[in-house]
Amino acid sequence: MEKLEIEKIKQLVREDKIRWTNHAIIRLFQRNITQEDIQSAILNGEIIEEYENDYPYASCLVYGINIENKVLHIVCGMNESELWIITAYYPDNVSWENDLKTRREKK
Repeated sequence: MEKLEIEKIKQLVREDKIRWTNHAIIRLFQRNITQEDIQSAILNGEIIEEYENDYPYASCLVYGINIENKVLHIVCGMNESELWIITAYYPDNVSWENDLKTRREKK
C-alpha cells in the first residue's frame, strides 16, 4: 500500500475532492466542528499517526489548527482520486501529551 503523504492530502482538499462518511458527518455535528474547520486544519496540518492496515484504504491522523485557532485531529484516508474524512475531534490532555501530537502511554 502506498504511504499517505500530507501534500497529496492537501492537494485533494484544495481540489475539493473530499468524501464525508456518514460517521464523520454525525461526529462533526455532535462535536460542533464544521467542514471548513476540517479543510483549514488539513491545509496547515501534518500527519502524526498512520494506520496502514485500515480498510478499505490506509488512513492517517492529521494534526492541524482550525479556523478558530484550536487544535483539531482528523482521521482520513484516500484512494487515487478522493480524500475520505472518517472522523475528527478536539484532542485532550488525558489521551495526548501537552503537544497534542504524542499519544500518552496507557498505564
